[in-house]
Amino acid sequence: MIELEIQGLSENREGLLIEVGRLVMASGFTLQRQRLLQDHHGILLTMVVRGPPRKKRTLEAALDAYDRFISVKVFPFVEGEPTPHFAASHRRVGPTVVVPSAAAVAPTAPVHAATPMAEDRIRNVEPAAASAPADAPEPPREPPAEPEFEFILPTPRAPAPAPTPVVATPFVELVPLEPDAAAVEKALRELEYDYPQIVPQLLALAHSVAKAARESSLALAGRRTGAWVFAREYALDDGLDLREAIEHIGAPALRALVEVDQQGAQLHIHDSPLCTEDGHSGCSFFSGFLEGLLGPAIAPGGLSIFPVCCRSYGADECVLAISD
Repeated sequence: MIELEIQGLSENREGLLIEVGRLVMASGFTLQRQRLLQDHHGILLTMVVRGPPRKKRTLEAALDAYDRFISVKVFPFVEGEPTPHFAASHRRVGPTVVVPSAAAVAPTAPVHAATPMAEDRIRNVEPAAASAPADAPEPPREPPAEPEFEFILPTPRAPAPAPTPVVATPFVELVPLEPDAAAVEKALRELEYDYPQIVPQLLALAHSVAKAARESSLALAGRRTGAWVFAREYALDDGLDLREAIEHIGAPALRALVEVDQQGAQLHIHDSPLCTEDGHSGCSFFSGFLEGLLGPAIAPGGLSIFPVCCRSYGADECVLAISD
């Protein structure tokens, strides 16, 4: 088996995870984890999938033919070495803008020198005024000179600062840890009295364990809870096929915890209270719950629960696909 990292760029996110998840399953791979990010270029999708090496070309051909991808690339996935998304925006430094000061751009006010004609007129008037008799009429006065206007240039405004580009958060994958059995035991200690109002205990469990042990601890709590519900309410309903078990056991039991719609072999969970934080999915609890609940009821055969998408990664709802 090989693990591959799929990086795709799309114009919108609506239904994107569900559709790509179906392509992955149809190509013979299983989804390990996924993430959606908003970027200037569009929606950045990152998926880690696992499957047989011989199916790699089939998967690449299906992704290339998917018309919602503007561009898509497939890389070998190496645990602990995250690959930056090929279409993510990068911070750019804009050019330096020099704003001139008002003193540098304000011109010097013009100085008007007296003209030769004006000087002659002044010299001619002075002797005439001195020699005129006392009873002579007063000569006409020169009209007062109009004041000079001072032109004041407005101070130029500094340009508005350029908007800071949004830098996408890099995709960092934690190394999964084993479940914290002691924390799970503490959270489910009063299960028979608290059920079905156990969401507060599950949220406390998710925040009390290490981040890398969050999914495994929620999955263990789900299996413990599902097995307990089956023994209490559905112990006589065994030997069912998959569709019957989902319709008569899985969906009704899950509705005691969350709002669920059944669509064939898929369960659509609306407004999951465990999947509200960005990038912190709680779907592992529901997968474990269905595993512990349906495992004893289905006729001999394996049970596979595949998380198609999760609202904590940007999807509108959480979808679990169940197969045997």
